[in-house]
Amino acid sequence: MKYVVGYRPDERGADAVALASVAARTQGAELHLVHVVHGSKSSDPEMEKRALLMVPDDVPATFSTKVADSFVHGLIAAAQEDDAALIVVGAASNGLFKRFTVGSVANGLLHASPVPVALAPRGYNRKDPLTRLTVMTGVREGWQAVLNVGTTAAGRRHVPLRLVSVVEIDQTEQSDFDLGNALSPAKQHVNTVLAEAAAKLPDTKVTVTLAHGRNIEEAIDGIGWKSGELVVVGSSRLAENRKIFLGSTANKILRALPVPMVVVPRDFRRQGI
Repeated sequence: MKYVVGYRPDERGADAVALASVAARTQGAELHLVHVVHGSKSSDPEMEKRALLMVPDDVPATFSTKVADSFVHGLIAAAQEDDAALIVVGAASNGLFKRFTVGSVANGLLHASPVPVALAPRGYNRKDPLTRLTVMTGVREGWQAVLNVGTTAAGRRHVPLRLVSVVEIDQTEQSDFDLGNALSPAKQHVNTVLAEAAAKLPDTKVTVTLAHGRNIEEAIDGIGWKSGELVVVGSSRLAENRKIFLGSTANKILRALPVPMVVVPRDFRRQGI
């Protein structure tokens, strides 16, 4: 398994390398650090050396410089050539509680990538392995692909899996999110997803949480996050087949998260990341 890492000689590049290293450690995955340039290709041995020194000794990694019209096109081309399972980039942040404000590169990937994209918050410098995967699962078409990716990733890493469904109270009736109501759509959905995930992961701790608040931000804040967590979400139903398009709900979740996030393309067939 290989991860393409969008490398640039700045803080965002360091954030991307850190997240890719953490995600790869328990997977036996190899990192391909890709520096995209415009015009003629030129190698910089010092840049390559500095970049590879950021990768832990127990994670195999290579470095290359790729010529492309844009950073986005270069990373997607590299991922397709490598048959990569993941593209990892650093996302800009406003600096407040390490929340995301998506930069141009991340935004471009979130509208065009045929493979999952992982976004590292600014200042991400974790060294230890992941401790939990959280899958954001909704009732709209496409949740199955996200669940498949999440359960496979948690099983391979032997980490707990948390399934989260987010409900905005102001936009639904009380009975829709009342976990005490066995007939509520939210209750029925989370039970279905929990049963399916637990069947796939008999040796893994699987829990379910229904996050609710007056808005997405309040719901996300209320469920608690671990520093070693990775969140997996699906792209909008408006996306082209097997492409990513970040819908309004996922966009709100992204901007409220204090931890890294992976966005899975619509109808993504490959399960592992």
